[in-house]
This record gives sequence, structure tokens and C-alpha cells, in this order.
Amino acid sequence: MEKTKRLKATIGLPQAVALYIGAVLGSGVLLVPGLAAEIAGPASLLAWGLMTLLVLPMALSMGLLAAKFPSAGGVSHFVSRAFGDRAGTMVGWFFLMSVPIGAPIAALTGAGYLTAAMGWGEGARIIIAILMLLAGLLTNLLGMKVAGGVQVAVVAAIIAVLMLAIAGAAPNIEARHFTPFLPHGWVSVGQAAAILFWCFIGWEAVSHLSEEFVDPERDAVKGVMIAAVIVGILYFLTALAAVGTHTYGSAGVSEASLALVIEGILGKSGVYVAGFTGVFICTATIIAYVGATSRLAYALASKGDAPKPLAILSEKHGTPLGGLAFLALCFVVVLTLYTTDTVSLSTLIQFPNATFILTYLGGCAAGIRLLKGNRWGVGLSWLSFVLTALIFPFVGWAVLYPLVIMLALWLFGNKKKTSR
Repeated sequence: MEKTKRLKATIGLPQAVALYIGAVLGSGVLLVPGLAAEIAGPASLLAWGLMTLLVLPMALSMGLLAAKFPSAGGVSHFVSRAFGDRAGTMVGWFFLMSVPIGAPIAALTGAGYLTAAMGWGEGARIIIAILMLLAGLLTNLLGMKVAGGVQVAVVAAIIAVLMLAIAGAAPNIEARHFTPFLPHGWVSVGQAAAILFWCFIGWEAVSHLSEEFVDPERDAVKGVMIAAVIVGILYFLTALAAVGTHTYGSAGVSEASLALVIEGILGKSGVYVAGFTGVFICTATIIAYVGATSRLAYALASKGDAPKPLAILSEKHGTPLGGLAFLALCFVVVLTLYTTDTVSLSTLIQFPNATFILTYLGGCAAGIRLLKGNRWGVGLSWLSFVLTALIFPFVGWAVLYPLVIMLALWLFGNKKKTSR
């Protein structure tokens, strides 16, 4: 391939760590600690500890695959190598059609935190969401050196705010808030763990950027390990602050536990800090996923498995212009459907569930086959596959979305054969 047709390798270890953290540390850190505590009480800390340990296999299996097979195709590329091009293309399209819905959801969620804190209306929420999506598109158009640098700054700001909240809450943590430790029984710990699963997904996204790692063999695994430890510690300590100060348990309190902890430290201005933190967290997620999806679009189109325009690269920046344009168009469609009340946010959230889980299952299955020379790699992949498979039956009607994608892919394949 010509030099101008290759993605530029500009991602070092700091950027890799920031991209992993940004992809995983989502808006759940603002919502879930209080909700999990409401379900299981202080014993929710057991669920956080358990999920922190169980997520390591998922993170490491993706890191090992990215190190061994760096490609813009990410999980799609891994599945192609393990099970053939047809399976890889299908998994690629599952991910490709998840983010056009998932990114606007993240933008609306982050914008919602800020507008609620400021007392602004729905119009302001839409404008802020659009600006967040534009930030994700623009930083990725300028290249991963810029996107990675922005991500480092954003993630550093997020960590600083979370550590402020945790440190500020420490003097107010009281032993009496940990008794009774198991108020709702052991089943409640499992129920809490189920909702925590969604706080720990995102490791697959950065695998699509592995082709742009300066040293993928070193930085993919090291980056994911560092990020997993940081994310696990932040989640657990945030949950500890919510439980130890008993900032949960009543209407409107559990959902805003972190915001209330910050408000207790900084006063009224803490609400504003929490609002901007929500925007930063969701913007970091958008940057990571827009980068991953635009690279995947480029990889699929380069192989003839997606429309050719998606393979267009920016001559100036060497970035996937076609993939970014595709995402921009999808964002316009999704936001139009939302702003016209055609589809509610709660309905939109359901669509990517099945496709994200199927993408994970494909990646874990590929790891079982491709990491055979690595004893740990196979075991980690098996554990990740089983854990993810246990979640899939709960997606409900959202399973229809991947079926529609499969039908569209079949029609595209037939059209491609006819044109030959």
C-alpha cells in the first residue's frame, strides 16, 4: 500500500493509556455507585471488587490480540483471522453500526448532566451534545497525535475531579454506614454486579487503533494493564465514598451520589463541577469510539466489505475522512430522530446492546483460537467469553438490531456479486 494510504503511527504509551481509560470510564461512574449501593447496600463493594478482578481477563485478552495482530480492523480483524472473512466482516459491521447510535447517547447523557446542573433547558442540551460530537470528529480528523493528546488532558481532568471527591469524602466516611453489611442478601450482590458489567466495557474499542501504535507489541498490553488498574481503583474508591458517606437510598439521591459527594465538599459550585465532569467523561468516550469506528470503516472498505467512499483518507492528516463523514451523517440522523421525538433516549439506548455484546463474544472467541501459544491468553479469553455470554440473554428485543444488520450485509454482498 502507498505511504499516503496508510494510517500514521503516532500513539505512544501515555496516549494509549488515556484512550483505554476514556473508552471504559464512562458516565456510569456518576450514576452506578449509588444505584449499586441502593441494590446491595455496603455489600455492593464486594460486587465492585469482584467485577474489577473479572474485567482484567477481558481487558488483557483484547490487549494481547491487539499486540499480536495490530490492525485498524480491531476485533473484526481478529475474528477474520480466527474464523474467516465472512465472520470477521459481520462482527465488524456489528461494531460499525453500534457507535453511530452509542456516541449520540453518550453526548446527550453528558450534556444532560451539565444542563441539569446549570438549570438549562432541552435546547441547550442538544447544542452541547452536538459540540461534544464535533469534538470527537474534529480531534480524530486531525490525527491520533492530536486526539491522543486531547484525551490525555481530558482523562487527567476527570481523574483529578474523582480524586478530589474521594479525598474530600474520606473525613465523612463513618463505620456505622457499613452496617448491616449485607442488608438485602447475597442475591443482591449478584444483581449489583450485573449492572456493573456495563461500567467495564470499552477495551475492544482501542484495538481498532492498534495499527497507529508506535510500538503495538509493547504498548497494547502495557497500556491496557495500566488503564485497567487505574479504572478499577477509581471505580472502587468512588463506590467506597458513596457507601461510606451513605449518599444513596432515596429518590434522586442514588442516581446523583457522586454529584452530591462533590457538592458536600465544594458547596453549590460542586454541582457545576459534577456537571462539567459528566461532559468531560462522555467526551472522552466519544473521542475513543469515534476513532475506533472511523478506522474500522476504513479497514472494511479497503477490503471491499463496505462502500468504497468509507476508505477515503485525508491527504493532509492521513486520517479516515470517509469513516468520519459516515459517522457525522449518522449522528445527524440519530439526533434528528431524538429532537423530533420520533425515538426516545431510553429506546435508543437499547439498540447497541446486542451488537456490542456480540462484538465482545466474537473477540473472545477469536482469542481462544489465536492465542493458543499463550497459556494465559487462552484462559483469559475463555473466562471473558463465558462472562459475556451470560449477559447476552438479557438484551431482549434489541437482538433484532443485529439481525437487521445481518440482512443488510447479505443484501450488500449479493449486490457486490451481481456487479462483478
